[in-house]
Amino acid sequence: MKRVATFLGASILGGVITLGSYKLIMDEKVPYQEQEIITTSKSDFLPVSYDSSVYGTNADFTEAAEKTVHAVVHVKNVAVFEKPRSIWEYYSRGGNSGKALQGAGSGVIISPDGYIVTNNHVIAGASELEVTLNNNKTFQAKVIGTDSKADIALIKIDSENLEYIPFGNSNNIKLGEWVLAVGNPFNLTSTVTAGIVSAKARDLNASDNTPQSFIQTDAAINPGNSGGALVNINGELIGINTAITSQTGSYIGYGFAVPSNNARKIVEDIMEYGNVQQGVLGISGSDVNDRIMKEFNLEVSQGVFVGDIDSGSGAAKAGIQKGDVIRQIDNIEIRKMSDLTGYIGSKRPDDTVLVTAIRNGIEKQIKVKLTKYETFAIQAIGLEVANASKDYLKKFQTTNGVIISRSLLGDEQSKALVGVIITKIDNQKVSNVAEVKSIINSKDPSEQLSVTFVNYQGEEQTYIWR
Repeated sequence: MKRVATFLGASILGGVITLGSYKLIMDEKVPYQEQEIITTSKSDFLPVSYDSSVYGTNADFTEAAEKTVHAVVHVKNVAVFEKPRSIWEYYSRGGNSGKALQGAGSGVIISPDGYIVTNNHVIAGASELEVTLNNNKTFQAKVIGTDSKADIALIKIDSENLEYIPFGNSNNIKLGEWVLAVGNPFNLTSTVTAGIVSAKARDLNASDNTPQSFIQTDAAINPGNSGGALVNINGELIGINTAITSQTGSYIGYGFAVPSNNARKIVEDIMEYGNVQQGVLGISGSDVNDRIMKEFNLEVSQGVFVGDIDSGSGAAKAGIQKGDVIRQIDNIEIRKMSDLTGYIGSKRPDDTVLVTAIRNGIEKQIKVKLTKYETFAIQAIGLEVANASKDYLKKFQTTNGVIISRSLLGDEQSKALVGVIITKIDNQKVSNVAEVKSIINSKDPSEQLSVTFVNYQGEEQTYIWR
């Protein structure tokens, strides 16, 4: 009997010790660390938080949602028409003789004094902009500036002490990280959906002359959410929701957002300079693939293969060479061209970046000072032009000209001209963007304009616009 009692006592004592140890371990408090708000001297007007350390599938979304819903607004794009000239025009507007709704979307308040980021396509062509806050208060907004390439616009309302979302660092996002898409699509107060980061540096149009770089997410994004916020679970802005891929036009699991670092840089440029300051390395190339690996006997399977270098560019001056494979810029891994363009898109002219490249099997680190990307929009013909390298001109069997970098009209006919060379304007040879700008700006808009193109076979063709 004594032995049984002794055994029972030992068992109880062991249980007490185990439970006590468990309680001590579980009750140990993890020291609280305040988030450090990091700003730069150039961007004191834009609140920024670069401490994005909360990850995990057990994350609580309620705090992030509460922080952000009141900073996402509904943006209404209204066109104002003159009095209808005929009964047909009256009915074509649905009986509305004064105003017509062009479209609607969402926007993100980024400062307490009323600056709002949205998509350019949300506000394009607007005569009036109406912004409705989450508390149903309505304001008239004005456009501060736009970047149609990145599909970002900055607008402003006259108000103070508004709730806003601080910018996070989109370079730090991770695949599989939880994110929230916050929008105000139908003016029914803000809506929150949850998902993960599905991919980074996603290019939706591989045939475009300038690769895009989007964050892909499976958080539900539907029409009307354009211009809304993609936030991490700290409530920091890591993207501006921009597009979906869907055959039906509705959510099927593929949403895309402009990274916050790129959006922030565009906004700061507009506020500081009045336009977007785009820095470039000065190289053209392609993603490393199986064909390039075999042709150039490369030992790496990922990166950007440098096929051409613009004369006078930062890359040329720093010593980057044809055949180099760029693997990293600063601390950002470069696996494909959209990684490169996405990161460089967050930089300005005269910024210096550290390029890690493979040359003849040897890794080299090269400091490159970015140069300004110069373009000029020839509105009369709906095309934008940029400077062309000497090697690119040789492909067209010409020694002068500028490259068509973008279609302003968006139609298939003008898109087909992207990459073609313009050698003359009004029978005057042009060799750079500055010369094109000088000729166009010296003309009377009512005068006819002749433009000489060189096709891929080196043949010149001249067209006249009246």
